Amino acid sequence: MAHIISIANQKGGVGKTTTAVNLSASLAISEKRTLLVDCDPQANATTGIGVDKTGIQKTLYNGMLGESDVKSIIVDTQIEFLKVIPSNIELIGFEVEMMSLADREKVLKNLLAGIRDSFDYIILDCPPSLSLLTVNALTASDSLLIPLQCEFYALEGLGQLLHTVKRIRQSLNPGLKIGGILLTMYDKRTNLSMQVAEDAEKHFRNLVFKTIIHRSVRLGEAPSFGKPIILYDAASTGARSYVNLAKEILDGAVSRPFKNVQF
Repeated sequence: MAHIISIANQKGGVGKTTTAVNLSASLAISEKRTLLVDCDPQANATTGIGVDKTGIQKTLYNGMLGESDVKSIIVDTQIEFLKVIPSNIELIGFEVEMMSLADREKVLKNLLAGIRDSFDYIILDCPPSLSLLTVNALTASDSLLIPLQCEFYALEGLGQLLHTVKRIRQSLNPGLKIGGILLTMYDKRTNLSMQVAEDAEKHFRNLVFKTIIHRSVRLGEAPSFGKPIILYDAASTGARSYVNLAKEILDGAVSRPFKNVQF
């Protein structure tokens, strides 16, 4: 049965989609059957993995509204073991249409239930907000991976996300764990990056992944070519970093108990 991981942080520009795309690709090249689910109406994960969002007929939106069977919305990618459930701007209407639905927080969980046995990992790319879509993703997940950029105000808002997770554990998903905090956009030339990394490790201790994602021009270029970094430049620092992150996860780094988190 698949281990489902949400990539979430309500702060934008922290590397959520970059991590979702490249972690999925790195797990897939390890021959793990992997499904990337684009839960963001901006659909950047869809284009970043090489799917033309303007040309697809069925998306996550159709699946969550019950208009399409989940298997019919899964799309192949350039990597053999990696598939994707794409998204587009239509997904923005999900919250309005589901507002009066009972158990609206469990729509994604119910949608994925029928295909969990077909994959080893399912990666959910969440929107940059604590919206109903994000709540759906966290309700459906076994663990949460939080990208944390090594920039000023990085830790601001993280407490709000963790309190949201705590509430979801209490009412919707008691088994949800903190898979880890991933330091992103690290620049070894600046004292600020080092300070944020030190603060994160001091406060969250073993919840911080050993792998750090450095700032990288190649990593920033890859989405414009519709390729994960492992296909765009396999020798780059970014590619090696995400392969190392995948190894940490394969070694069991996403099973940390929530009780270790301090507020």
